[in-house]
Amino acid sequence: MENLLYIIIGLALLIAGGNWLLKAAVALSLRLSIPKIVIGMTVVSFATSAPELIVSIKAALDGFPDLSLGNVVGSNIANLGLVLAITVILGSIDVRKSFYSTDWPVMMVASLLFFGFIYFDGQLVRYEGIIMVVFLFLFLVYLLRFQKTAVVDEMPEDDIILPWYKTVLYLGIGGTALWGGSELLIDGAVGLASTFGVSDRVIGITVVSVGTSIPELAASIIAILKKEKAISLGNLIGSNIFNLLAVLGITSIITPITVVDQGLLSNDIFWMLGISFLILPLVFIPKGLRLGWRDGVILLLFYVGFIYVTIRQ
Repeated sequence: MENLLYIIIGLALLIAGGNWLLKAAVALSLRLSIPKIVIGMTVVSFATSAPELIVSIKAALDGFPDLSLGNVVGSNIANLGLVLAITVILGSIDVRKSFYSTDWPVMMVASLLFFGFIYFDGQLVRYEGIIMVVFLFLFLVYLLRFQKTAVVDEMPEDDIILPWYKTVLYLGIGGTALWGGSELLIDGAVGLASTFGVSDRVIGITVVSVGTSIPELAASIIAILKKEKAISLGNLIGSNIFNLLAVLGITSIITPITVVDQGLLSNDIFWMLGISFLILPLVFIPKGLRLGWRDGVILLLFYVGFIYVTIRQ
C-alpha cells in the first residue's frame, strides 16, 4: 500500500514539474533568442536527466553498478521506445536538416563511444569518464553557438516572456518537483519489484529506467499538448546524450563502474544501439522529415519486444 502511494504522489509531482519546466524553457528561449530545440537539449534535458544522475551515482557508490548501468541504458531505450513513441502518437513532429546532420549523429557517437569503452573490458574507468564529459562540453559549446532550428515548430500565440525571477522560480520548482516525483516513483516501483525477487540489472533496465524516464515523458507530453514540439524532441535526444556522457561520465569519474550481469553486454546495449539507429530511417520513411503515429507504433513495438526478451532471460 505504501509503495502504491509513493507511485501516485510521484506521478502527480512529475506532471506538475513538467508543466513548470516547460514554462521556464519557453520563457528562456524567447528572452535569449535561442532556438527552442537548443533549450530542450540543454536546460530541459539536464533537468529531466537529473533523476538518472542521482540514481546512478547513488547506486554506484552503494555497490550496485548494474543498477547504475541498467538505469542509463534502459532509460535511453525508454526515452525513444516509450516516451518518443507516445509523444509522436499524440502529435506528429516535422524535423529539419540539423536534426540528422547534428543532433542524431551526436547521439549515435555518444552511444558508440559508451559501447567502445564498456564492451571489451566490462568497465568504465575515470579517464573514460573524463573523455565523455569533455565530449559533452564540446557539444554544448557547438549547440549554443551554431545550432539552428531542427524542428518545424508551431508558434503558439500564448508564448509570453516571463520576468527573470518567475523563469528562475519555475525552473527551480519544476526541476525539484521532477526530481522528488521520480524519487518517490522509483522507491515505490523498486519496492514492488524487489518483492518478486527480480535482479538488480532487470530492475534497473525496466522499472528504474522507466521511472527515471517519467520526467522526460511528462515534459514531452506537456510540450506536445502545448504545441512546443521542438522542446519535446530536443528534450529526448538531449536527454539520451546527457544520460551517456554526463550521467555515466560523472559517475565513472567519482567511482569506476564494473558490469556484474553480462546480460547488459550481450543484450541490453545492442537494443540501445538498435533503437537509436532506428530513429533515422523512421524520420525519412514513409514521409520525409516527419515522425508520425505509425513511427510511434513501431517504436512502441520495439520497446515491448525489448522488455519481453529482457524479462525472459
